[in-house]
Amino acid sequence: MSSRRRDRGARPARGDRPSRGARRRLGGLTVRGRAFVAAGGTAVVCAVVLGQATLASAGVLAVALPLVSLVATRASRFEVHLRRGLSPTHVEVGGTSTVHLGLAVTGRVPRGTLLLEDQLPYVLGARPRMVVRGVRGAWTGDVSYPVRAEVRGRYETGPLVVRVRDLFGTVELVREFHHTGTLTVRPQTHPLPRGSLGEGSGTSGDEQLRAAAVGSAEDASVRDYRIGDDLRRVHWRTTARTGELMVRREEQRRETHAVVLVDNRTTSHEGVGHGSSFEAAVVLAASLCDHLARLGNVVHLHDAAGLIVTAPAGAAGSRRALDALAVIALVDRTDLAPLVPRGGSGRRDVHLALLGRLVPADDAVLAAARGRAVAAHAAVLDVARWHPDHLRSGPTAAPPREVAHLAARGWHAVPVGPEDTVTGVWSALSAARRPVGTLR
Repeated sequence: MSSRRRDRGARPARGDRPSRGARRRLGGLTVRGRAFVAAGGTAVVCAVVLGQATLASAGVLAVALPLVSLVATRASRFEVHLRRGLSPTHVEVGGTSTVHLGLAVTGRVPRGTLLLEDQLPYVLGARPRMVVRGVRGAWTGDVSYPVRAEVRGRYETGPLVVRVRDLFGTVELVREFHHTGTLTVRPQTHPLPRGSLGEGSGTSGDEQLRAAAVGSAEDASVRDYRIGDDLRRVHWRTTARTGELMVRREEQRRETHAVVLVDNRTTSHEGVGHGSSFEAAVVLAASLCDHLARLGNVVHLHDAAGLIVTAPAGAAGSRRALDALAVIALVDRTDLAPLVPRGGSGRRDVHLALLGRLVPADDAVLAAARGRAVAAHAAVLDVARWHPDHLRSGPTAAPPREVAHLAARGWHAVPVGPEDTVTGVWSALSAARRPVGTLR
């Protein structure tokens, strides 16, 4: 990509004062170059007043050096090309990525120094500044630097600004690029063991074929023989019992679905930044989505405003959910959007809700979700314990009132405090008193 040059020597528009026009014509001079011109001009004036020819010569030389260098540098014809790379493009909080910059300078390049400065958001660290000395003629080179993110989000790296200085440091030309790179910082995930969360209905949420409404499981797993069926699939026990040739059915894997809700209302959380209850909910949601998707479940990720993303089963689905959680933010909303689409989806899924402070208006949404879910689990964050004053006073044993409130409406709810681990919360969620199956 070619660069765009900042023209610091453009002619002043009509009506501009001469002093402003002079400043624009000398715009390519550095502080050192301007100092040379000022000192040289002063020396010439003093030489004329005092009648010192030697001082006048020195003054003319001091003025001429930066001006001649400025003319020569501007007369040069060169281009700067940039190739930008970022590896990896996705990291977890606390991870490190490397920015790669490939530079190529072509044409008549003034001999001097290249000063490189890449623009970065403050959360990725200070702006890197690199110096390449002794540039003469065509030049190519690669530079790289690491970036480390401690806050989740999606960030732009760049654009790059290249400054070309002459040998004396009196003249500087600027090239600015528009090309940037995107770094996605995902929330941290924690490995989770398998747990019992409840199974979906016959249309989704089950891993194995279910028995028919009548008869045994063995009857449901066989059918009549058809011409062309492999004889190795004949179920001899059922054939002997029924007197008809019976074969085993082909088991077909059915999709399992889970709905994960992250309560991201501003009024539902306490704390600031990385140490807030909202960030704790996001980390927990990331681990749940990653675990469920990688074990073959379709994950429907919701926030207070509704569905964010539907992540397919597998590693690709995990990445999609984590990318969505990388940019989820608090919203100024007072209610929860329905978890079940209007008209229904024909499924009964497992629901996992990561909730903060609830309000009476949430009852209808959570009750409707429980009615359509084969199992409903909620991690209720005791948000008051994330308040700075409460953190200083230490933990308390009393769970938030929302736990009992949800339990009375059929949810399996567990309290979560600042000292709880993700694995511990998962173990509590999967320790339901009446598990109806296993969601991987």
